Amino acid sequence: MRAIRIAGVVAAIGLVLGAGLGLAACGGSTPTAQPSKDKGNGKLEIWADPKRTAALKPFADQFGKDNGVTVTVKEIAENLQQTFVTASQQGSGPDIVIGAHDWIGNLVQNGSIDPVNLTSAQKSAFEPSALKAVTFNGQVYGAPYAMENLALIRNTELVPNAPATIEDLVKAAQDLKAAGKVSEIMCLQVGAAGDAYHIYPFFASAGGSLFGTTSSGDPDPKTVNVGSSDSVAAFAKLKELGEKGLGALKTSIGSENSISTFAGKKCAFLVSGPWATKDVKTAGIKYDISPLPGFAGGKKATPFLGVQAFYVASKAKSKALAQEFVANYVTNKDVAKALYDADPRPPALTAAIDVVKGSDPDLVKFLNAGKDGFPMPAIPEMSAIWGPFGNAEVAVVKGDDPATAASAAQTAILAALKK
Repeated sequence: MRAIRIAGVVAAIGLVLGAGLGLAACGGSTPTAQPSKDKGNGKLEIWADPKRTAALKPFADQFGKDNGVTVTVKEIAENLQQTFVTASQQGSGPDIVIGAHDWIGNLVQNGSIDPVNLTSAQKSAFEPSALKAVTFNGQVYGAPYAMENLALIRNTELVPNAPATIEDLVKAAQDLKAAGKVSEIMCLQVGAAGDAYHIYPFFASAGGSLFGTTSSGDPDPKTVNVGSSDSVAAFAKLKELGEKGLGALKTSIGSENSISTFAGKKCAFLVSGPWATKDVKTAGIKYDISPLPGFAGGKKATPFLGVQAFYVASKAKSKALAQEFVANYVTNKDVAKALYDADPRPPALTAAIDVVKGSDPDLVKFLNAGKDGFPMPAIPEMSAIWGPFGNAEVAVVKGDDPATAASAAQTAILAALKK
């Protein structure tokens, strides 16, 4: 990892954080704030991945000047979540960490983060689904700044119109393959270990589910549904798309080559997210983005909704300053725009969406594809799902019995949850 030392952090945004703070944005593109009275130990440490550290710098500089503190942004290239949890337990963690919303259950369980003190006005400034994603056990634990979900990206030179169903997609791709225009039916990453994130929309369309639901509609970790009869039927539908069926799902297509295979015009359909468009544009592919199609007669293909957020560490040495930073940082459209420029994913702040959508038509299309998205379960038990579910996916894609694969996954998940 590499530490980048910078003076500052973000300033405030024209919303009242609380009695006595009286924050107000000044003219110009860089927000400013009245100095914080509680400077903690005079330092603020933030942990982020490489892309975010660069985007934070100009705003961090201003915040440091306004508050008379030193801010260190530490770049963590790998395993940020676990590194943060371990450091927090040892008392050597940061004041703020940036990460995915589905970390929340684990971070709360380990006592690593505190709820974020957002005003009603600040909460209403976010896309509702983004705010819901960072809400856990009735409390808001993160300030969201970006959203992401899967969509169908298609080569419009090969397929002018979006398919209405999976069956329509496969038929169009089969015709293209028979004509020698493509070599693959669909670029959806499965890989050798499976990929629950990418296959989930189709699994859900076929009636499968991971957990039951509580009375409030949240995932219920006490009820694991991967081995249920509905999920077995869903795995059977995936088997039909697999290597001994229609050939739309293949373990030879994984995270390392799904986008490049589409960019190389070897398939007309790519199931991916906003991160894929840069390579697609670079390849000169004429493309369009649409919601993922479901199975004919089935449910909607519901992608997971992912949200990136800022968190306040429970053991922060400058907790009041960290709260001010987080509560004001992502509610500023200039900061949200800078983070978007660093890594173009739909902002969680509606004002920032309005700023960037004119120059990025893809943004609106991804938002539309994710409007019925299901927030990735933030419960700690979700970590037990990935491996066993991936194994079941690989098994049925290779042609194994769906009931056997689902049962094995259910058993492995329940065993992991008992540990």
